[in-house]
Amino acid sequence: MALSVVAGFMAAVLLLATMSDLVSLWRITVTRRDHEPQATGEQSRLLFLIPAHDEESLIAGCVRSVLALRYPTDRIGTVVIADNCTDHTAERARACGALCLERQDTANRGKPHAVAWALGQLDLVSWDAVVILDADAVVDAMYAAELDRLAPLRNKAAECYDDVRNPQDSHLTRMATVFAAGLFRGAFALKRRAGLNIPLSDGMCIGTGVLAEHPWQAFGLSEDWETYALLTSAGVTIDLAAGAHLYAQEARTLRQATSQRRRWLAGRIAALRTLGPSVLRSRRIGWHQKLDAIAELVALGPAVQFALCAGIAGAVWISGAPAARVCCMALALSLVRPGAYAVVGLWHDRAPVRAAAAFAYLPVYAIWRLVLALRSMIPFQNREWVRTER
Repeated sequence: MALSVVAGFMAAVLLLATMSDLVSLWRITVTRRDHEPQATGEQSRLLFLIPAHDEESLIAGCVRSVLALRYPTDRIGTVVIADNCTDHTAERARACGALCLERQDTANRGKPHAVAWALGQLDLVSWDAVVILDADAVVDAMYAAELDRLAPLRNKAAECYDDVRNPQDSHLTRMATVFAAGLFRGAFALKRRAGLNIPLSDGMCIGTGVLAEHPWQAFGLSEDWETYALLTSAGVTIDLAAGAHLYAQEARTLRQATSQRRRWLAGRIAALRTLGPSVLRSRRIGWHQKLDAIAELVALGPAVQFALCAGIAGAVWISGAPAARVCCMALALSLVRPGAYAVVGLWHDRAPVRAAAAFAYLPVYAIWRLVLALRSMIPFQNREWVRTER
């Protein structure tokens, strides 16, 4: 009986995202929503903020991609934060033409603290929005122009299309490319049409008016999820710039990905625990946005969800627990959504056959992710920021 209760509860939690998608489809069908912003005349002034810790091998590529944007140079600013660096990150950033701020504070390490410190050092009055970019990423030449299509940007946030910079390196990078395409071309595109906020990640764009009213407060293991929850509960719009492509270095091996994946999931769980109640209590957003935000915060990722559902369903079926068939069907139903978006990702992949073949590695990857997820839920672990291995 206890096993059936656990299985039913997990199925209900994992089906929240499906429920939100179904409501989105219904709302799109019965209502007409215009999400196209109005032209504002002058192009937006964008300040690119690049926190970097010992990134001398990658910082030049990141800065050069920003400086090569097809956008008026007088409306772009590039600032690198050399955060507790022990290498030549600062020198290489300046050599490429970026303004570089150097910070030494070993008591408050990591990207969130570096961003907060830099925002306090800079005069944002003359800028419309700040784009926070990881040092291992490069942006497409039309990145700024695509962000500007969402103007005015001062009083909103926006998420770009986070793509994989090294898709052909391994099975992991090929699967990551497919999952990214399914997310941005499928799930996030649906959210935007339904008027829902888009979860934030690398390349997040935050209007300076938003930062003035809601100063940077994300200092946990995953500043992206914290910022998403904080802005959503405050009623701030988070739009999607689907044409603004960012390409980030994806971990090629399980060993490289370990610290990053544990940090992301632990940060997501922490955001759910500390900020989930604020989202539910907020009077600035409707019930559908609350449902969708909670569904995003409790989501485990497609690989973890696959392993978890398979494990629980197997245990329920083998044990002959009460309502085993119903529980297994509910768990299987929760996998339809991530499976559908994976198909969307494969459809848009440049090498769909090779990408599909990479999914033969999915069972191994899923079990590994599940073990990491379980370890991430241990309260006393993952409290310190650890740099991802390059």
